[in-house]
Amino acid sequence: MTPFLIALVTLIAGYFLYGALVEKVFATDSSRPTPAKSMADGIDYVEIPTWKVFLIQFLNIAGVGPIFGAIMGVMYGPAAFIWIVLGTIFAGAVHDFVSGMISVRMNGKSLPEIVGSELGRKVKAVMSILTCVLLLMVVAVFVRTPAGLLATLTPEHLDVTFWAGCIFLYYILATLLPVDKLIGNLYPLFGFALLFMAAGIMGYMMFNGIEIPTGFEAGMYNRHPSGDNAPILPMMCISIACGAISGFHATQSPMMARCLKNERYGRPVFYGAMISEGIVALIWAAAAIAFTGGYEGLSDYMASNGADAGLLVHDVCVKWLGTFGGILAILGVIAAPITTGDTAMRSLRLVVADYIGLSQTKFAKRMMVTLPIVAICFVLLNINFDVLWRYFAWCNQTLSIFTLWACTVYLARHGKLYAITMIPAMFMTWLCVTFICYAPTGAYMEGVGIPLAASRVAGAVATAVSTAVFYMWKKTLSPANVAVRE
Repeated sequence: MTPFLIALVTLIAGYFLYGALVEKVFATDSSRPTPAKSMADGIDYVEIPTWKVFLIQFLNIAGVGPIFGAIMGVMYGPAAFIWIVLGTIFAGAVHDFVSGMISVRMNGKSLPEIVGSELGRKVKAVMSILTCVLLLMVVAVFVRTPAGLLATLTPEHLDVTFWAGCIFLYYILATLLPVDKLIGNLYPLFGFALLFMAAGIMGYMMFNGIEIPTGFEAGMYNRHPSGDNAPILPMMCISIACGAISGFHATQSPMMARCLKNERYGRPVFYGAMISEGIVALIWAAAAIAFTGGYEGLSDYMASNGADAGLLVHDVCVKWLGTFGGILAILGVIAAPITTGDTAMRSLRLVVADYIGLSQTKFAKRMMVTLPIVAICFVLLNINFDVLWRYFAWCNQTLSIFTLWACTVYLARHGKLYAITMIPAMFMTWLCVTFICYAPTGAYMEGVGIPLAASRVAGAVATAVSTAVFYMWKKTLSPANVAVRE
């Protein structure tokens, strides 16, 4: 229990200490009007109470990511706890806060617009394609997955097709209606439920004397059943994405950047939501090994249950929290994916609208953007997504690389301490390139399949080149070209 408590306290302290430093570096300005005030349109730019904005942002970026990712990631051993803590504080929360606040400063612009403004038009085009593909995949998968689960819990005539239609209709409504209607009213409830479920699990472990066999005393060696074929670096860090750092988050933050009442709430909303997600991941990583009796027990459980993390979530909640826990588990594995899919579709509408410069205040123009998205998603629903989904993990983290480098350029251009984003940008560049080169072809997370040592060298080269390009650009900045400090 002691290592778990140390990790928990460190995450909380990270918000108050490092989060305050990052906020100071960015220099939030409480007197500066936010887009919710200066561009209010009653549709996407709507001032929403801060507590709601926090819960919406938390659910936007979380879903089942910090639960399932943490369960799969902790199979690698105690290194998972270190990655969750350090990744969240120094990478994920910084990534979310800086990109979210840049969006606030850019009138709520979407991720490709932010990256394009800092890294150029060509990179913007690449980011636009990558972002749209990623969001389309999220929408399609998070229609099918919860629809299948609902079909197993309801009468036979309410089959997968019926539930997929219902979920899809909800997605369309959540995409078209003003943000403070469906999303503004439902998300705070589901966000609170997700936090409450994690708090209940943590409380059960703490007050019932549950042993959490973290295994730190035995060393940091890899506990994954695949052994050397699944090295901690890079495989574990890709498995635990939403619980440490995820590029998908930067596609969601602009929605709340358009609803923030005051810049002083940027740290609680953007940095704080990511810290909360890290805490959820930490709790579920601990619960997974505590419930199954350790890393070997967890591996055996996953092997005998088809690597179904959702089943483990259900078993933990029911056996530890009873009937109420079962309700929370169902809420977690069904409602959470749905609330990821609907905001992914809404984000996609905003990305496309920003790219083509089409105002979204009129319903007809929102429909003009949404209908093609619906058509493409409908086609994707009828395709075997198993192969395409293999690419999701590294596509997601590749987004974080572009975002972090864009944030680094932004901070440097404004004369700020750019090291806070450059260091995680360098690490994520090395990590993702190494992963893409190494991950075996045909595996669940698809890669090129070259030897690990060569992959790590390729990652180092990519990092060196990216860093060199940044410093070459920085040399072109004269004091006159550096933007006035905001």
